[in-house]
Amino acid sequence: MPRRRLTVLAATLGLSALALTACSGGATSSADPAAGADYGLVSGGTLTVATEGTYRPFSYHEGAGDLTGFDVEIAKAVADKLGLEVKFQETQWDAIFAGLDAGRFDVIANQVSINPERQEKYTFSAPYTVSRGVIVTPEDDSSISSFADLSGKTTAQSLTSNWYELATSSGAQVEAVEGWAQAVALLKQGRVDATVNDQLTYLDYEKTNSPTGLKIAAETEDTSESAFAFKKGQDKLAEAVDGALEELRADGTLTQISEKYFGADVTQ
Repeated sequence: MPRRRLTVLAATLGLSALALTACSGGATSSADPAAGADYGLVSGGTLTVATEGTYRPFSYHEGAGDLTGFDVEIAKAVADKLGLEVKFQETQWDAIFAGLDAGRFDVIANQVSINPERQEKYTFSAPYTVSRGVIVTPEDDSSISSFADLSGKTTAQSLTSNWYELATSSGAQVEAVEGWAQAVALLKQGRVDATVNDQLTYLDYEKTNSPTGLKIAAETEDTSESAFAFKKGQDKLAEAVDGALEELRADGTLTQISEKYFGADVTQ
């Protein structure tokens, strides 16, 4: 999953790579241009949000339907708290930071993980997603309960992911796969002992396919946090979004959205 959560910052890509497609996200011509006047919005009264639209369950289309997803619903809820309309710009991941730099939208909502490199160039909201790395095994397997137990075991991993590095550093032998779906297939066939991946990937799979016969056997202590990303200098907007997120956390909205998509609260 986490090419968004784990890949190197793509902000330096040329603007010629941009492939922006406007998507109806609730913005209308009746938006009050005075709303959010202090936020430096691209369009008065409207929060313009960049998202992929192809990244299930965070930002996607159900068939030919409207844009939906975990990040999309949170962005809509934040805009509502701020009294703003919301407009989504569906943008390829490789061009999304370049679009933010160019001022084409106000914020990115696409599971952008917070890391030191990005923090040097961008302003982040408070995190609205917290995840860990997990070991996934069959439910009836009691031989793995920690990363140390992977020593001598076989895991299914993509060779280009950080999870491959974690599995091998834990002593596992790795069966190369293209991604999560193939890893799960090998695990269910009994051809590997486990797979290491992102907690959100597992929770989404479990929510969609339960019962799966799988379980989380262990998880990392370190967490990955994802948040809204803004251009540097957008402090007033970032502070307002933080206030909205705090209200949405307090009134249970974040938990409700999270449980809808993951069957658990992954927002804190």
